[in-house]
Amino acid sequence: MKTAQIDRWAGDFGREYTDRNSVSLQELDSLYEGYYGVTRSQLNERFLAEIPPDARILEVGCNRGNQLVLLQQMGFRNLYGIEVQKYALEQARSRLKDVQLTLATAFEIPYADRYFDLVFTSGVLIHIAPGDLPKALAEIHRCTNSYIWGHEYHAPELTEINYRGPRGLLWKTNYVGLYLKQFDDLELQQQEFLPYREDANVDCMFLLRKKFKT
Repeated sequence: MKTAQIDRWAGDFGREYTDRNSVSLQELDSLYEGYYGVTRSQLNERFLAEIPPDARILEVGCNRGNQLVLLQQMGFRNLYGIEVQKYALEQARSRLKDVQLTLATAFEIPYADRYFDLVFTSGVLIHIAPGDLPKALAEIHRCTNSYIWGHEYHAPELTEINYRGPRGLLWKTNYVGLYLKQFDDLELQQQEFLPYREDANVDCMFLLRKKFKT
């Protein structure tokens, strides 16, 4: 499945994004602390405390692998990533050893049903057009055996945001609500709203789990 957003992110626009976000893990934690007053490492510890280190984990939209490197440092050892941009994927491969990295989109995740224990996104759903989101959420849901983890911009209602000029590249909404509305076998395990320290924006980190069938 091809979309206007994939075309943009797979080309020069996405390459420029990758270059802008070529930060060290220490710089990444500093950015989070500046935004929210808490580091990404601290958030990961809060949300993943119950996930075993041998869990099979997929990041959808891994870019250059910042989040996967953080997870590897936490001790997770069964990591996977997919990304639409070849340039970013090359960087991720140079930084990550023993991680399966594949060129693919959220609409066609190249793994079997329930293959992963946890599938996650970090600032990826916000760049998928609202009409295409159900397909992406369905693929994420299909591939996980247990958990869906996310960190995305939040708004009570769908809101488009101008992103570096072009329209149709960034939206914020209630992504937890979308998951729960689309899939009746999901339940919310944990959620934390992250207000920005310097403006009125709010992000959300959440952990969903498939209900055990009785």
